[in-house]
Amino acid sequence: MVKKKIDNRIRILIENGIKSFNRSLVVIVGDKGRDQVVILHHMLSKAQVKARPTVLWCYKKELDFSTHRKKRMKQMRKRQQATGSTGVGGDDDNPFEVFLSSTQIHYTFYSDTPKILGRTFGMCVLQDFEALTPNLLARTVETVEGGGLIVILLQTMRSLKQLYTLTMDVHARYRTETHRQTEPRFNERFILSLSSCEQCLIVDDQLNILPCSSNTSLNIEALPSKTEENSLTLEQIELKKLCYSLKETQPIGNLIECCKTLDQGKVLLKLLDSITDKAFRHTCSITASRGRGKSAALGLAIAGAIAFGYSNIYVTSPAPENLKILFEFILKGFNVLDYQDHIDYDIQYSSNDHKEKNIIQLTIHRPKQHRQVIQYIQPNEPSRLSQCELLIIDEAAAIPLPLVKQLLTGANYLIFLSSTINGYEGTGRSLSLKLLEQLRKQSAVLTTATKTTKTTTNNRTLNELELNEPIRYGINDPIELWLNNLLCLDCCQDPSKFNKVTSSGCPSLESCSLYCISRDTLFSYNESSEKFLRRLMYLFVSSHYKNSPNDLQMLSDAPGHDIYCLLGPIIDSNQLPDILCAIQVCYEGDLSKDIVARQLTHGQRGSGDLIPWTIAQTYQDYTFGKMSGVRIVRLATHPDYQRMGYGTKAIHLLEKYFQGHIVNIDEYNNLESSSSPKADQVEIIDDDDLPLLNEKLHPRRGLPPLLEKLSERRLKHSIDYLGVSYGLSADLLKFWKKNQFLPIYLRQTASELTGEYSCIMLKTIHQSNQAPWLFSYYQDFRRRLISLLGFQFRIFTPGMVLNLIQQAVYPEIKEEFTVSLIEQNFTDYDLRRLESYTRNLVDYHLILDLIPTLAKLFYLNRLPIQLTVVQMALLSGIGLQYKTIEQLENELNLPQSQLLALFNKLIKKIIDLINSVQENELGKTFVNSLDTANMQPLDKSLRQELNEVAATIRIRQSEELDRLMHDQQLTKYAVNGSEEVWKGELKNISDPGVISIPRTLNKRKDIEIESHFDLSKQKSKKKKKKNK
Repeated sequence: MVKKKIDNRIRILIENGIKSFNRSLVVIVGDKGRDQVVILHHMLSKAQVKARPTVLWCYKKELDFSTHRKKRMKQMRKRQQATGSTGVGGDDDNPFEVFLSSTQIHYTFYSDTPKILGRTFGMCVLQDFEALTPNLLARTVETVEGGGLIVILLQTMRSLKQLYTLTMDVHARYRTETHRQTEPRFNERFILSLSSCEQCLIVDDQLNILPCSSNTSLNIEALPSKTEENSLTLEQIELKKLCYSLKETQPIGNLIECCKTLDQGKVLLKLLDSITDKAFRHTCSITASRGRGKSAALGLAIAGAIAFGYSNIYVTSPAPENLKILFEFILKGFNVLDYQDHIDYDIQYSSNDHKEKNIIQLTIHRPKQHRQVIQYIQPNEPSRLSQCELLIIDEAAAIPLPLVKQLLTGANYLIFLSSTINGYEGTGRSLSLKLLEQLRKQSAVLTTATKTTKTTTNNRTLNELELNEPIRYGINDPIELWLNNLLCLDCCQDPSKFNKVTSSGCPSLESCSLYCISRDTLFSYNESSEKFLRRLMYLFVSSHYKNSPNDLQMLSDAPGHDIYCLLGPIIDSNQLPDILCAIQVCYEGDLSKDIVARQLTHGQRGSGDLIPWTIAQTYQDYTFGKMSGVRIVRLATHPDYQRMGYGTKAIHLLEKYFQGHIVNIDEYNNLESSSSPKADQVEIIDDDDLPLLNEKLHPRRGLPPLLEKLSERRLKHSIDYLGVSYGLSADLLKFWKKNQFLPIYLRQTASELTGEYSCIMLKTIHQSNQAPWLFSYYQDFRRRLISLLGFQFRIFTPGMVLNLIQQAVYPEIKEEFTVSLIEQNFTDYDLRRLESYTRNLVDYHLILDLIPTLAKLFYLNRLPIQLTVVQMALLSGIGLQYKTIEQLENELNLPQSQLLALFNKLIKKIIDLINSVQENELGKTFVNSLDTANMQPLDKSLRQELNEVAATIRIRQSEELDRLMHDQQLTKYAVNGSEEVWKGELKNISDPGVISIPRTLNKRKDIEIESHFDLSKQKSKKKKKKNK
């Protein structure tokens, strides 16, 4: 075996890292780079005076070797028997096999790297460069301790510029049906950034140093060894003084001696103060970058809580693997407090892990003391905290925000919260912007209530702590600086350093202009471009809570994306202007109807094109994908310029640009220039002319200008609509509605990350009367939403509900309220109940079943009445969300009596409307009956008809009188005497008032009257005659 002398600069790089407690980075180019890992690890082990460094080996899918120790030993013994080798350490042994057998290596897939949170390794190996993402890079590099080594393995290539065009695995997520070509700008910036890292060397698979390494690394010199006196910093001296002052205060003094930095000691002291006070409605929040000792401080604080008599302590994190450091420092705290394993406490390990046993419970049972327990729980198990006294939430930024809120809601125990906000976690900003802001408000309310001698039961006090001094590695670690600059991780630490607001005041909206940023220039790693990029990322990070390094790669490599920024008047062209507002947009749509139909019928969706696929699936409208749209991915306004109209101004200018109102006068010239070849921007790589050992990398030259006015830019896309998708909140909904966007989609399941519901809003580029499709979508969305408000959306506030179901973009005509509509929805008994309630004869509970129907009719424009805002909130809250008056009292901040009075007036308006409609309908029935009659002129007048009827009646009466007079049966009632006799008697009246007329007896004629007896006799006679 031929031995080769290794460049001494590699050894000096590793030793300098150990002396300064800084990490080192080595990039190996070549397929045999795996074998050089053994040599680098040997050099690292030899330079350190401690145990062999542990190794974290990350890969995509497969390794070229077996990770099973027993299998490797069996294979090694077979080779030894075949070759006659005597054992391990012989000349014929494979050094790589010896390295695998004698080193503690933790193998992990890139997809499983979240499980290594909070762990520390001495060396990290990253292979499969095409699978590497910014998130994975930050997550793995930050696990390496000071003096450690990071090794990146690359395939064999003739030039590193071949990485400029390397297709990454993540690019498959960026491609869409209309945008297939990706440009790996992030790879170019990554390779160029290596030349600025002072603690980085780029070598080939023979450990030859390449000239493309940084000048500092190429001319590296060994650092002098530090003495014990010179090695102490001011912070370490202050820490020693703190430990000496607390030496007599036990057990605090022993725990403080375990701290490594002054920041950690101060934080631990404040945590122990909260523990001794036993303020169970108190929350301590620890925020810091990676490697600052948050988990260690929490572990020592838990040991102190056990010493102070806490019985039930619960610990939670994304996974048990993340608590390895925390439990390690709990045991360290037990050691300094003279707790002994198996005598004073027992350790319980998890049984679900295949390779490693993680601690999940510690049971303390010292003599003459009560039983104490430290137990791990899942973040989704808040029900187990009924007897909790102290809750530790480690790596809270990696836990979904709704779960963290559940752990804090109604908590009557002390809470310690730690999170990484300037690292790779995507929820870091979510925690700081959402959760901590809510806790600050509650703490402020509690402080105010204490001053005014009022009692509060739901609020908690907040104590925010911060760690700045690193523990895992030294201060100003070159790898940390390189990683922060590459991924813009520290853009929110010191805003004044990146974006200084001009002292001349805010520019007027009329003087602001919208510019398009050239992504080729922005990510070219030029000095001015890097400054502008950091200002841009500062806006995005400070304005949005969902940020991760992967967003930077999407911003640089994703096709169909553009970046626009709103700038004030540019006075000095030699200085970078201040960014007032930045917009990241994505071009979507222009999909074939057949592709959309084929994908959706199989239950599939294409990558990208968020709005077209979502709307096509929601409304089953396959033609929507044919339209072209622009989705606003991010809209960020400078924190000092927020709520001044700059965001609205930027959207207005962007809309005018896509409408074609911003005309490019030199469009023909720009068209010619854009079609010309770009030989000065893209260099053609010839493998024979650029050998790897002679290559030096520099940023590209001849790039287009960084900023381009919209009036100087040719419109490349024909756009039909503007769209936005965001997590629904009251402020954002109000902002987008103010810009005339309409909601057309609301996801029914909340985001696991933030607990918010995704909302899609659209705005047509053309006039509203030319795009009726958007209004039809909105009407269908409103109809669905009204039926769903009683389910998941019941938690929405009344103001948010009113903003969702009302719009002012399209004119709406209320339908006619008819009697048939009343009869379809209400019975006579229902109307009587409503009438009785308006007269205050019954309670409102008697009509609660009718409120949902009334609310649906009103919000579907079928109930033409005018209501106040509070009455509309009452109608939607009770009728659509099924809330009680008590809940609305808290949400609307109005007394219950006032709400019931307004509710009564609301019902009275509805009853008046119903009564008026019924009365009008009843009046129409009478009018209709008169209108439908056959009206003709009379042939005779009324007098003629009366005369004819009178004559007819007289004739009938005279005939009746004659018939009566000639009736013989009435003669017996006739008065005696003739006329002459009566006249004579009247003349000769002797006795006044008495007239006497003698009765004359005439012979009466016999009149036979048949009786029923005679009839029977006659019948018998007839029978006899017949018999004869």
